[in-house]
Amino acid sequence: MIKGNRIEFYNNKINIQKVIEEQGLQDTDEALFVCDLNDLRRKYEIWNQLMPRVKPYYAVKCNDDPVVLKTLADLGANFDCASMGEIKLVLAENVEPERIIFAQPCKPLTHVAYAKAKGVMTSIVDSEYEILKLHQHFPESNLVIRIRCDATDVKLSFGEKFGCNVKTEAPALMLLAKELNLKVIGISFHVGTGCNELPAYDRAITESKILFDFGTKLGFNMSLLDIGGGFPGSDNVTFKKISDIVCRSLERNFPEDNVNIIAEPGRYFVESAYTLICKVHSKREAKSCDGGIIKHYYLNDGVYVSFNNVVTENYKVVVEHLLDNKNITPTFNSILWGPTGDSLDKVGENLDLPDLKCGDFLIFPNMGAYSLPLSTRFNGFGSPNIIYFDRTILTEDNVEEKFRSMRITSYPGV
Repeated sequence: MIKGNRIEFYNNKINIQKVIEEQGLQDTDEALFVCDLNDLRRKYEIWNQLMPRVKPYYAVKCNDDPVVLKTLADLGANFDCASMGEIKLVLAENVEPERIIFAQPCKPLTHVAYAKAKGVMTSIVDSEYEILKLHQHFPESNLVIRIRCDATDVKLSFGEKFGCNVKTEAPALMLLAKELNLKVIGISFHVGTGCNELPAYDRAITESKILFDFGTKLGFNMSLLDIGGGFPGSDNVTFKKISDIVCRSLERNFPEDNVNIIAEPGRYFVESAYTLICKVHSKREAKSCDGGIIKHYYLNDGVYVSFNNVVTENYKVVVEHLLDNKNITPTFNSILWGPTGDSLDKVGENLDLPDLKCGDFLIFPNMGAYSLPLSTRFNGFGSPNIIYFDRTILTEDNVEEKFRSMRITSYPGV
């Protein structure tokens, strides 16, 4: 783990109480992230077991922690980047540009120029204007057409912002690319995040196959299918169901090995790897309309820092306490507030918690996705520090060497 300018580690089971004591959290008002790098490795192994034909291109936007990027790069993952800044982060980890896809369908010109200069050749497009832009500024690009294939039951849909109509617009874009002598190499889609209509994956793959055949007739070397992201990061049962559907659909529609199948998982890899430790710094009590007691607890983290997804995704937090008796009664209807002066800074409500004291700690698992990259400094509150656990490190001698390769010299916060 990282503490000040010195890099330390644990190679045994993570003990949150021990972390609190060794990090001196009783004497600070800062929250702390615990990142289990071994969880990333397990996720990578599971992915390869369940979807061996699908190469993961990690979605950097989900969590751009350089330690995460380095760990995934060493495992062999490739990367989905949406901006010049994300490309810079990945290249800084000595990742070859061939392992990056520029997945943002609408790119600023300076970002296009940077991708060209660095040799990031594969780019996703979904409009005539983007094709014309690349024709003028980066005609050597390998184009991937993004189609709209929204699931009917999904938490977050991207179809209104990205993706062209599969029956009308996509063929027209391929014809335009042919006319401009550009290279179309594949099709991309994203059914949405938190997809509950799992057959949407099969529908999207089947529609992609139709466009592959059309592109082949136009003379394109159709060699890449991108099945998008949004895979769950803490629901293994749903991920197994998705992987079964994807594998069956690929076998039916793309039985040959001459097509590279990729995906853009983000939360799948990092969500369960991060646990957040927060402290109760203030409290008050109020009476509800029915005369009951509502406990209000004020934490050292909130929606403007690590809990942004409470607002953007209507996420319902999972919270654990560290009191000695986990079955303490009575419990009270409780509200958790963030530290800022904004009344919207509400982490969770209608939570059954025991009577907590100021200085008690609350634990929030599955906090690795879309937390750190979305944090702000609103009201002057900074982001939590992070410590890293790596159980693959077995000797003191190679600890400093391994983390030095990650180029971490200090840790002021993220």
